Amino acid sequence: MRGPIARATVRTSAVFGLRLLAQAGTLLVVARLLGPHAYGAFAGVAALAVLMGSLSTFGTHLVLLREVSREPRRRAAVLPFALGTTLLCGSALLMLYLLLTLTLFAQADIAFTVLLALGITELLLQPLLNQPSAELQGHGRIATAQMLSTLPLILRLGAALAVGALQPTDPLAAYAWGYLAASALTLLLATRTLQEAWPAWRTWRLPRRADLRDAAGYAALNLTASGPAELDKTLAAALLPLAAAGVYAAGARVIGAITLPVIAMMLATLPRLFREAETDHARSGRLLRWVFASAFGYSVLLAAALWLAAPLFDVLFGARYAGLGDTLRWLTLAVPGMALRITAGSALMALGKPWMRVGFELGGLAVLTLAAFIFTTYAQPHAMPLALACAESIMALTGLIMIIMFQQRTTERMSRAA
Repeated sequence: MRGPIARATVRTSAVFGLRLLAQAGTLLVVARLLGPHAYGAFAGVAALAVLMGSLSTFGTHLVLLREVSREPRRRAAVLPFALGTTLLCGSALLMLYLLLTLTLFAQADIAFTVLLALGITELLLQPLLNQPSAELQGHGRIATAQMLSTLPLILRLGAALAVGALQPTDPLAAYAWGYLAASALTLLLATRTLQEAWPAWRTWRLPRRADLRDAAGYAALNLTASGPAELDKTLAAALLPLAAAGVYAAGARVIGAITLPVIAMMLATLPRLFREAETDHARSGRLLRWVFASAFGYSVLLAAALWLAAPLFDVLFGARYAGLGDTLRWLTLAVPGMALRITAGSALMALGKPWMRVGFELGGLAVLTLAAFIFTTYAQPHAMPLALACAESIMALTGLIMIIMFQQRTTERMSRAA
């Protein structure tokens, strides 16, 4: 591994290592604090908030990333409508989120204040935080951008530890407000430390029709990209007993966390892919082959290691999460597909084909939903791991085929032009 991408990947992986520690610590503390029943309910509504929150920016943070990657001075033209769009869409989605959770998860008996705190965090605060993070990434400051995204996770770990130490009568409500405070403090810090301040709120505006057309593809891909990582927890909470959903959600969070190095690699690669996709087809092709090979090799080794280490998680999470190790072993089937799906999706976005990414990930979400209903009926107790592995594998294969076909068409077009 040589060159700026390798160095950026290493730096970003170091930040992701810190992120992994924060996520793992928070998962362990919150899961043990709430127990599988309450944790299953919390994971379901939190995943739905994250999934809906992926639409709050309407893809404008990815437009900002693209434009800053190409020309930093374009920031001033994008930010006013990016911030205005995020505030408007996030507020509308917050109302819809509260309506959906109060209807779909009535049996979970989650307090309205918990839903409100989660909704504000994931539908308003985190999407606003995506804007400075995307700007930093566009400038090539990948590790700094990810540190900004990691800080709320570190603060959430502090909130979880405080709740565990204080033992309030309603630990879920206490943690939910700590969850909100973590993102609010990070957003405040981000806006106060940017090299260039955000434009005055009076200049924020709604997007024009051209802006909406430009951002629509990115909005759709942001939703479908979040879907495989979040929809399964919501489906588990809806289709399984909450205690079983809690065990599955804990295992799925572990699987998601260990793919962070793949995400780090793709984040480090994106600015160069954005630049070279239009100017140097041969170099971008070689880069894609390298990242796919790295992602696949890493995922296979990691799946094998996790298979061997799975029994340790039964000890870490305690007797209430009995069967977690077995669930993790079944979830390792999804790891290679997950890593390749992340790689293929990011590559298609950088190659200027966001709708291709939307297509294969939307199909994967349909497969995940259908498989979850089928397997929860006929394949208990490993229904959700099997459904996730099936969906991730299909998405990875479809995305890879799309990239190969696109690269072949581009090569043929360039040959004819020559």
